[in-house]
Amino acid sequence: MENYTKYKLKETDELVSLLAGKDNLFVIACNKCFKEFETIDEPDCGEFEKIAAEQGKTITGSAKFDFLCNKMHTGKKLQDLIPEGTENVVVISCGLGIQTVADLAGKPVIAASNSLNYRGHHGMALTKKSCDACAQCYLNITGGICPIVDCSKSLVNGQCGGAKNGKCEVDGKKDCAWENIYRRLEKQGRLEEFLHQPVQLRDYSKVNVKVIQEYVNAIRDNRLDGYYGGVHPSERKEFSEHIALERFPEPKTVVISMSQHLGAPANPIVQVGDTVKVGQKIGEAAGFISAPVHSSVSGTVVAVEPRMHATRGSEVMAVVIESDGKDTLHESVKPNKDLDSLTPDEIIDIVREAGIVGMGGAGFPTCVKLKPAKPVDTILLNGCECEPLLTADHRVLLEFADDIIFGLRAILKTTGAEKGLIVIEDNKPDAIELMRAKVADIEDMDVVEVRTKYPEGAEKTLIKRVMGRQVPRGGLPADVGVIVDNISTVKAISDAIQTGMPLIERVATVTGEKIKKPGNFIVKIGTSVKELIDYCGGVTDDDVMIKMGGPMMGFALSDLNVPMMKGSNGIIAIDTDQTKEQPCIKCGRCVDVCPMELSPLYFAKYADEKNWMGMKEMNVMDCVECRSCEFICSSKIPLVTKIKAGKNAIREMK
Repeated sequence: MENYTKYKLKETDELVSLLAGKDNLFVIACNKCFKEFETIDEPDCGEFEKIAAEQGKTITGSAKFDFLCNKMHTGKKLQDLIPEGTENVVVISCGLGIQTVADLAGKPVIAASNSLNYRGHHGMALTKKSCDACAQCYLNITGGICPIVDCSKSLVNGQCGGAKNGKCEVDGKKDCAWENIYRRLEKQGRLEEFLHQPVQLRDYSKVNVKVIQEYVNAIRDNRLDGYYGGVHPSERKEFSEHIALERFPEPKTVVISMSQHLGAPANPIVQVGDTVKVGQKIGEAAGFISAPVHSSVSGTVVAVEPRMHATRGSEVMAVVIESDGKDTLHESVKPNKDLDSLTPDEIIDIVREAGIVGMGGAGFPTCVKLKPAKPVDTILLNGCECEPLLTADHRVLLEFADDIIFGLRAILKTTGAEKGLIVIEDNKPDAIELMRAKVADIEDMDVVEVRTKYPEGAEKTLIKRVMGRQVPRGGLPADVGVIVDNISTVKAISDAIQTGMPLIERVATVTGEKIKKPGNFIVKIGTSVKELIDYCGGVTDDDVMIKMGGPMMGFALSDLNVPMMKGSNGIIAIDTDQTKEQPCIKCGRCVDVCPMELSPLYFAKYADEKNWMGMKEMNVMDCVECRSCEFICSSKIPLVTKIKAGKNAIREMK
């Protein structure tokens, strides 16, 4: 692989001159980027220390960082790192890294490297997909002056010939960008080499300089708003966000998995030939972290056997029921006492017996979450639905607002929390307006509008964004006094208390550019994915990927004869991704976007080497598998697959 590294150590004579009259040096070196990714130290730091020692200089210490230009990470690493007695900080990196340290170090900074390597490339991408940014790849070639932004005509192959007295013919107050480029290259002794390069063409017809400048400035200003990292994939919610909920037709047969939650699968308590009713328990919780399972139809049990599980890709025990079409309710399904009469323990028992689990996808048993080991003061209802395409929670907010309020009241009573906050992303203004009206006169509830950003809805990022609290590594939300529940989960709690109905159905979106008729449906647990897709008119062509969940964290389905489950918030049909994996070029984008402030490139490297302990030491268990790193990866490495392999191996090590 060609090495695209953007800097090299200055010549010895220049370094000697720079060090004259300076001493007590702390050396910081960047491990370089845009290069073949190897977990070895670069030699520049050692070379500099040798030259400094020959000049009789004292080195107070040294450090080597990945992606020195990442201000958030570098700022944390520099805390208490520079020893007392240090008079100067020597930085070996590209210009951006040098400037980053200069902003943070609080001491004079010496640039020990040539920060411009004009043969390198900024904005590298190894995929077929074009970058939305413009002209970055020219900055090294043209001495750091952009021929797109700085030239009024966005000329990329030299000046137009119309400049007068060094000024642009379009804007007389503006310097001619190309004359500035030529002067700078001449000063660097590179002009003749540049003029003899082959002509480079670039499609700049779509470039709107003003729009791009405003966009880049806005992104830089808002990048750390709320929490570090994250991405903003195309939302594509317009396919289904306006479509009201529709009850999906009664399925003839349901396949109800005994494993729809974190923890131990439920144990089947029915046999082939048994008659069951709607809401009847058919699977008993098998442990503290487990949940019971109930029938979503009335009819006859025709099989109790392993069936394909959508998100595991393997078979797990399931109960197959043939519906009689009568929807006969089980005797246990009846309203409970009014909320004011229920004790917290009674509410927890109701939630447990109803089989309610986190319905945002994680599937953690809600009864366990509602009895935390530590006191909590705030309940966050996650109505962000930050996954692209999905609109199920949006419709729940709009069509079951009163149930959400009731469910939140129940949680506040159960936990003793002082405040309930309903958090909604700003791309759902109708839901924000409605919910604000609903809680206007409720003292202990409020609505929080947050900027749309993925993965806003991840528990730890949501807590940091809304509460300004940092969940410790390996910790739980309750460690910082918070419980987070999904909007649909809270609706299920309301149903269990008010009607006695256990979790037997949920709202799900069927959508995507390859679905003929998208929609939002109330779907019975156990309904076939294939039936859902067929009901929506099928797919538009054969070049399609079907996922359960959203495009970021969803699971690709190779077999559509799998059932909808408690955590199945959507089925999407999207374009297949033909991009092939390439070697890591250490561009650092995965580090920039990881909301947990991790270094995903090391996870991929260590997974390939089966260095599970290395992954553990790099805190892979804190990864929330949001796929931001994979989304942004220049080389399209399946990072989350490698991360999951590492996590599984680490768990087995215990």
